[in-house]
This record gives sequence, C-alpha cells and structure tokens, in this order.
Amino acid sequence: MHDFPPLVPDMAGLDSSTYTTLTPSGPAVVRRRLPKRDFRNIDTRSASRFLGWLMWQQLPALVLSSLIAVVEWLPGSVGPYIVGKIVDDGIVPHDMATVTRLSLIMFGLVIAGIIAGVLGHTFVVRTWLVAMYGTMKLVTRKVTQMGHVLPQRTPTGEVLSVSAGDSDEFGALTEIVSRFAGALIAYLVIAGLVLSTSLKLGIVVLVTAPLIVLFAMPLLRPLQRREEIERTRTSELTSMATDIVAGLRILRGIGGEETFSHNYAEQSQRTRHSAVSAGIWQSAVDAISVLFSGMFLVALTWLGSQEVVAGELSVGQLISFFGYAIFMVWPIQTFFELAQKWVRAVVSARKTIAVLEQQSPWRTPQPPLTLPEEGVLHDQESGFAAQPGEFTIVVSAVPDDSAALADRLGRYLPSDHEPVSFEVADGLKGRAARRARKRQRLEHARLVERDQQLAGQKWGVSLGTVDLADVPIDQVRDRIVVSDTASQVFAGTLQSVLDPHGRLSLSEAETALRAAAAEDVFAGMYGGWQGRIDERGRGLSGGQRQRVVLARALGLDPKILILIEPTSAVDAHTEALIAERLVTHRRGKTTIVTTASPLLLHHADRVAFLLHKRITAYGTHEELLQSNADYRRTVARALDEPAEASDG
Repeated sequence: MHDFPPLVPDMAGLDSSTYTTLTPSGPAVVRRRLPKRDFRNIDTRSASRFLGWLMWQQLPALVLSSLIAVVEWLPGSVGPYIVGKIVDDGIVPHDMATVTRLSLIMFGLVIAGIIAGVLGHTFVVRTWLVAMYGTMKLVTRKVTQMGHVLPQRTPTGEVLSVSAGDSDEFGALTEIVSRFAGALIAYLVIAGLVLSTSLKLGIVVLVTAPLIVLFAMPLLRPLQRREEIERTRTSELTSMATDIVAGLRILRGIGGEETFSHNYAEQSQRTRHSAVSAGIWQSAVDAISVLFSGMFLVALTWLGSQEVVAGELSVGQLISFFGYAIFMVWPIQTFFELAQKWVRAVVSARKTIAVLEQQSPWRTPQPPLTLPEEGVLHDQESGFAAQPGEFTIVVSAVPDDSAALADRLGRYLPSDHEPVSFEVADGLKGRAARRARKRQRLEHARLVERDQQLAGQKWGVSLGTVDLADVPIDQVRDRIVVSDTASQVFAGTLQSVLDPHGRLSLSEAETALRAAAAEDVFAGMYGGWQGRIDERGRGLSGGQRQRVVLARALGLDPKILILIEPTSAVDAHTEALIAERLVTHRRGKTTIVTTASPLLLHHADRVAFLLHKRITAYGTHEELLQSNADYRRTVARALDEPAEASDG
C-alpha cells in the first residue's frame, strides 16, 4: 500500500507535488510525483457523479480487485460442474483416474480461491481506506480553504458527520463494487453452464436474479428516506455534543449540565428510533433477498428433478444444478447488498457535496496591491485607528462590539446569522421534503451571495492608504493575526501546538512561552516539548489553554497582532505577569487588545473607548478614568464581574 494514505492536493494555487516534513536538520521540502488520479478536481454535479468520480480515483485498484474477486468466486461457480462430472464420468463408470484428475482440478480451484481471498481482502481494505481517508482529507482541505466561513454556512455537526460517518459509507461502496463484479461474472458463468446443459433451466437462472432485484426495488425508496432521517438526527446529535463539549466549563459555572444532558439524551433516543426504523426496512430488504433466493433454490432443484425423471438430465448434472442453486444465493444477495449500499452512499454523497462544493468568497483583487510596511490601521465604521508600533487597548461596554471590530480589522466576515443545514427536515416526506430542500438551497445561495458581496467590496479597513480589500487575503492573514478565546488547540506535541509551522528556534519558542507566562505548562508536561496535548487541550486548565493559545500567537510574530480577551481565564497574579511581559515582548510592533482589565490597561500606550459601536474617546487609562464617566462605569463593572475560570 505504497500509495496510502491518498494524496489530496492542498488549496488551489499551491504546488501540490511538494510537502514539508521535519528532519533532524530542520524543515525540508520533499517532492512527490503526482499520480494521474490525485483527488484534485472533484465532481459535485450530483451524488451519483460524485460516487463515480470517487471510484474513478481508484480505477486500477478496483479493476484488479474485481478480477481477484472473479477468481475467488471460481470454486463456487465452477465447482458444482466439476462435481457433476466426477459423478457422471468417474464414479458411475468406476473410472478412478478421471475422479483423481477432476479432484485435483477442484483442489486447484480451491487453492486459487483461497489465495484470491487473501489478496482480495488486502485490496478491499486498500480501496476502503483510500475512499474513507480520501474523503476525510478532502473535508480537511475544504475546512482549511474556507476557514471561518465554513461554520457560518454549514453546521459543524454536518461537517463532522461527513468526515467521520459518510466517508466510511464510501469505503463500503468500493468494497461491494469489487465483490459485485465477481458475483456478476460467477452468475454469468453459471448461466452459461446451465444453458449448455438445459435451455429451460438456463433461462430460469438468467431471468430470476434480475426479477428478484426488481421486486425488491419498491423497498429501497422508504429505506433511503429512513436513512436520510437517521443521518439528519445523527448530525444534530453530533452538533449538540460539539456545543456541549465546547461550552462545558460555562455550563458547569451556570449549573446547566442537567438541562443539556437531558436534551442530549432526548435527541439520542430520537436518533435511536430512526436507526431502528431504518434497520427494520434494512431487515425487510435482507429478508426479501433470503426468501427469494430460497425460493429460487427450491424451484431450480424441482425443475432439475423433473428433467432427471424425464431422462433429460443425468444424476451428476442434477447434483451440479443443486450446487448451482445453493451457490446462486450468494451472488443474488450480493446484488441486494450493492443496491442497499448504493442507497446509503447516495444519501452520504448528497451531504458530502454540500460541504465540498462550497467555494471561498475571497478573490484576488485586480490589480492586487501590497500592504505598506508601516501605517495607521483604521476602521471607517467605528472610527478606530491604531498607530504603528503602539500597544492599543479597546474598551467596550458591549464585548460583542469590540469582538466585531477585531473581526473587521482582521478581515473576517461577520457571523451574524445561523448556518444553513442541508439535512432533510425531520418528519417531511415527498413534495414537502423537496420544497424544504429547495428553500435550504435558496437560503444557502443567499448566504454565499452575501459573503461574496462583502468580500468583493471595499472593506472599510485600511492600513496606511491601502484598503484590505485591495490586497490578496493571504497577505492580510500573514500581516494581521487575530487570536481570540475560541482559537482551537489541536492534539499533538507541545512543540507542534506552539509552533505548527516549524519555524521557531528553541530560544524563540521559549521566549514566546515566557511572554505568555506559560512556563508551568512546559514544566508540567511529561516529555517537555515532545509531551502530548489532547484534542482541544483537554488535559490543560482553562487558563493554561488560554496561555498556550497566546504563546502560539506571539510565536507567529506578526506585524499586527490583535488579541481578544487574552487573560479572561487567568488569575490576577498571572494576568499581571502577562501584562508586563506582553508589552515588553511586543514593544515597537502594533498590538491591539480588547479587554477592560485594569491590569492590562495600565500598560497601554493608548486606550480607545468604544461606545455604541463608535470610538468616542482616546487617552491613557488614567486620563479616561478622570475625564470619561462612561469609561469609569465600564471598567468598574468589569472589576465587579467574577471571572468564569481562573488558574495560576
């Protein structure tokens, strides 16, 4: 499996034939020859086209595994014919040489089937994993490409469900496709053998399987509908779990754990009921396949017996027919299984397309400008202006207003709307479900149009004389870094969490860690820099996690750094350390902090007071305390509010 995991190129515009890896001497660029099929251009025109595209990525492996499946099915398909020949040509005339020869042939078929079974399982696992992890990497690529825009358009639970659940359905589909090819060839081989012996029985064999699948088709539509309902409720449950985990500390603080756990348990039961309902229809389809296969076995045996009595078939041929009938149960059930897994894959493909077909609203301006090295960062909407090289703090009576200002300064689209779910509305069927889907598509299209309009117009925030909309978004992200309390901590070593790009030297990493007063995180980490941190920083306290995020932002050393409430989860002593060290570390570089903490305000070069979404006053902390009553009330209220969580 030298080609696993599958190569999924990065975002458009990057050289997907190279990737960076860490070597003892530091980061190194490695070149890799791209295969002809490289998960680059995704076909999202329809669910069936997407599934076809996904299997096309593995066409050579699927063809080879299908050929192996044909060999694997040989003992079952050709074996009854050889057994019949042993009876008619060996046992009846007492010809032991023929019995031995045919038995050796049969033994060879069995050995070939065993070897093919081992190889087939290897290739099946390979195609399954490539389809599954290929989809996961596609979703990861899209999340990286879209950034903060994706969760504003699509619920997080749906994205997680596509990556964790739907990707597995695509793997299952590649497995059954290979097995179906073997079953189809075995079915045609048996039909040919039967036709060469008895025209009437051969026609029965050829016609029966399609009729059985056709009779079961009416059950597939309600099965698909129940699969969609189960998928919807599972996504809702995942979203609920994500929200609970993200807000667990707050829930504990306000005593809301019982309420949310009750809601989660209720949604779990609804999901269970939908899974049971889908399982009932799944069982019905399985039962139909077993029933019809059994009826086919009985009918073929009975017809064969009639021809033996009439003298048209020998005993050996009857035994062969009986063997064919028993074996044909498996190909027929494989046809049913393909239909079922195709239905499940189509449902999953629709949800996957809804994520993968989304495009970033950012476009390269024409002609693109370049941000100046120095200049005043000015927001036209609020009137805020940050002088180059100064440590500026924004104080607001409404924290959401200062957070919105920080988003504008970093050129992030506003999150003032709910994402649109593409899940089937629970309880809707037929025309009502189609109308609901149409409304969802229209609402999503309006969101996309709104994002593109906002991203394409003048932004209203300028650095020097250059509006941020007139430069490529990558340049904005490189120059202006926004770090807030929602910034994620991913699983990995302390080194990878603090320095995800592998750019820092040891002294630079230690300096960033000290500036964030996070030395205790390193001291308490078993393994030091190579110590492991769990997903979302679960093993860290709230204050430690916040300081690691701050250290990561400081390690980037951007020209302009914007910090949103960087000390909200630490105690007063630690906050005082951060305030002193942060100012020293960022001296001479533009730094903007949104907070009302006096411990930070005392160190600010300048304080901007935001009232009713407009900057109404500038000055030092002491000057504003003396001259501005609204400012005094805002800071005093911040002192009176207890911290949500604190640590040392």
